[in-house]
Amino acid sequence: MSLVNVRVVLVRTHYAGNLGSVARVMRNFGLTDLVLVAPYATPNDLEARRLATHGLPVLDAARTVPDLGAALADCTLTLATSSLTAGVARRGMIGTPAELMPQLLAAAADGPVGLVFGPEPHGLSNEEIGRCHGLLHVPVDPAFPSLNLAQAVTICCYELWKARSAAITAANPADTHAAKVATHAEQERMFEHLREAFAAVGYLFGGRADALMHAVRQFLGRANPTPQEVKLMHGLARQLLHVAGKNPHRGEPGG
Repeated sequence: MSLVNVRVVLVRTHYAGNLGSVARVMRNFGLTDLVLVAPYATPNDLEARRLATHGLPVLDAARTVPDLGAALADCTLTLATSSLTAGVARRGMIGTPAELMPQLLAAAADGPVGLVFGPEPHGLSNEEIGRCHGLLHVPVDPAFPSLNLAQAVTICCYELWKARSAAITAANPADTHAAKVATHAEQERMFEHLREAFAAVGYLFGGRADALMHAVRQFLGRANPTPQEVKLMHGLARQLLHVAGKNPHRGEPGG
């Protein structure tokens, strides 16, 4: 699922370090479309280039436009970002990045979409927020709600990447990498081998033997052991039997 249609829009960015850091984090999360609205800092600034690191291609390809309308003209869905949610201009579709990124991702399948971030000193104006379809709000400590620009972009890009990963997994459930669980028969042979080994070293004895073995079965059973982990338990059992001077358990690997 491509992120080529997701655009990061920085409005009147003041600090070159933030500009470079944004380019770097975009590269981290597979984003390439960066648009700068009337920036004070430029991609040629040495500090921007120093902090961009592997994001230099994103920085070099960034487009500069005079106003927000030009940056979002072809977008089908746009989300502004702000630490403030009160006020008429900030009503409507408001949510956290985790809540709204799946919607942005879905819209990106049909055309360009935009994530809009304001200038460092005061953020986006009410007029600029009102021109977007929704508002992203990162929940933080109300005593200090303002995030650094590059940090805010990082959080949003991370949640977008998570939404993309979830969508890919949902579309291709067979591609998941969940470990295979050993069969019931394989686990039973493991428990039989372990019981023999535990008895040989004196761990299971007397009237509590069945209760102890039941506890072991419950413990290991809850772990949903894989075939490889079952082999590991067989190895433990063989070693215990060897220490106890017993013959290896017949019918098991290495026995």
